[in-house]
Amino acid sequence: MPEKVYDAVVVGSGPNGLGAAIVLVQHGLKVLLIEGKDKVGGGMRTSELTLPGFHHDICSAIHPMAVAAPFFKSLPLAEHGLEFLHPKVLAAHPMPDGSAVSLYPSLEKTANHLGTDAKRYQNLMQPIKDHWEDLTYDFLAPLKIPKNPLQLASFGLSALQPLTWLAKSFREEKTRALFAGMSAHGIQPLSNLATSAIGLVLMGAGHFGGWPVVKGGSQALANALLSYFLDIGGEFKTGWMVRDIGEIPPAKAILFDTSPKKLLEIAGGSLSRIYKWQLNRYRYGMGVFKMDFALEGPIPWISPEARLAGTVHLGGTMPEIVQAEAAIWKGLYPTNPYVLVAQQSLVDPGRAPEGKHTAWAYCHVPAGSTRDISDLIINQIEKSAPGFGKIILAKRYMNAMDFQAYNPNYIGGDINVGVQDITQIFTRPALRLSPYRTSAKGVYLCSSATPPGGGVHGMCGFHAANRVLKDLF
Repeated sequence: MPEKVYDAVVVGSGPNGLGAAIVLVQHGLKVLLIEGKDKVGGGMRTSELTLPGFHHDICSAIHPMAVAAPFFKSLPLAEHGLEFLHPKVLAAHPMPDGSAVSLYPSLEKTANHLGTDAKRYQNLMQPIKDHWEDLTYDFLAPLKIPKNPLQLASFGLSALQPLTWLAKSFREEKTRALFAGMSAHGIQPLSNLATSAIGLVLMGAGHFGGWPVVKGGSQALANALLSYFLDIGGEFKTGWMVRDIGEIPPAKAILFDTSPKKLLEIAGGSLSRIYKWQLNRYRYGMGVFKMDFALEGPIPWISPEARLAGTVHLGGTMPEIVQAEAAIWKGLYPTNPYVLVAQQSLVDPGRAPEGKHTAWAYCHVPAGSTRDISDLIINQIEKSAPGFGKIILAKRYMNAMDFQAYNPNYIGGDINVGVQDITQIFTRPALRLSPYRTSAKGVYLCSSATPPGGGVHGMCGFHAANRVLKDLF
C-alpha cells in the first residue's frame, strides 16, 4: 500500500509541538504528531514517582504562562478536562529573620507588604498588568514591529536591565529578595542583561492570571491539548523516537519540537553548512537537580504565607541568591543554593492520599552534573521549615543527566533548551530572517530553542506554525 502523505508532521509533543500541531489542524491541514515516549507531554508529565497514590509532576509544576499567554487561553481546554486551581499566595520568599515576602494575586496587596517600596512597585507593575495582552503580543514573539511601541519601550527600560541593577531602585531588602527569587527562574547569573525581564514577566503574569496548579497534575494539561488536537482532526503516534528525517512520512512541512543538537542529529544531512555551524554555536545553560517528596503532612514553614503558597523561593537575600547563581554558572556547588519549592497538594488534595502531601523542589546545578545534592535541598527547606525531614515518607531525585535521559532535548539538564540571555532571546537558535525556518525547505524548528523561549505557553509552536502557513500554505 502507498505510504500515507500529510500536509505537516510535528516531531515532539511538548507544549510547543502540541501548539504547532493544533494551529496547523485549525487551518485545515492534515497533521501527524509524533512522540518518542509512550505518553504525550514532554515536560508536562505526572507520575507516581515515590509511593503509590502520590502523584508528582516530573518537570513543569506551576503554570503562570499557561493562563496568561495568549495561545493556550484561546483554546476550549476546559471542555477537554482541564481545570486550574489557584493558591491564595502565589509565591512566598522566606527571609533569614523568619518573615516572608510574598507575591499575591492582587498587585495592591503585594505592594502594601513592601513597606517604603510600595509606590515604586505599584508604578513598575501596574502598566505591565494593565497592558498585559498588548505586551505579550510583542515580547512572547520573534522580533517584529510592536503592536504597542510606547508600552513595550517603557517595559523594555526595566526589563533589559540586569536584576542587580533594577534592584538598586528598591530600598527594602525583602523587595530585592522577592525580585531575585523571581528573576532566578531564568537559570543564569543575575548580573546578566535582561534578567529583570524574567522576574517582571512572571510577576506580571501572576497579577494578570495567577500562578495556578493543574488539577491532577501537569499531565492533565498535555492530555487536554492532545484531546482537542484529536477532536479537530489531528493524528497522534507514540513510541516513535525519530532518529533520521528519512523515517518521517512524506509531508510538505516537518516541524521539530527538539533542541538544535537533536535537529542536527536527525536532519543534519539536509541542512546547509553555515546553518549547521550556527546550530553548533548555540549555547546551552545550567542544569537542574530536582526532588520529589511524599510527605506525612504539609511542610511546617515558619512563615504563615509560605504555608498558603503554591510556590516558595528559598536562598535568602538578593546578594546570597546572586552569589549562588554566579557560582553555579562557573561550575561550582554553593552551600546555600537558590531552591524553588512547589506545593501542589495544598490546592489539589487529589495529588496524595487523604491527609498526606506532595512536594516538588529543584535547584540549579552545573551543566551535565551527576552529583546527588539531596541533602543540600533538604537542609535548605529545613532552615525555613524546621522538622521537614521528619515528615518525609519517601523521596526521589533526578540529577541533570537524569533530565537529559528523560528528555534528550534537555542538553546537560538545561530545561530551557538553551541559555535565555540577551544574545539568545530573539536570535535563538540562529540569526535568521525567521528563527523558525531551517536552511532546508519545508523543515522548521518549533521548540523553546526558538523565540520566546522556555516556559509552558506554546507560543514557540504557535509562531512556528504560522510561519509554516505563510511560507507553504
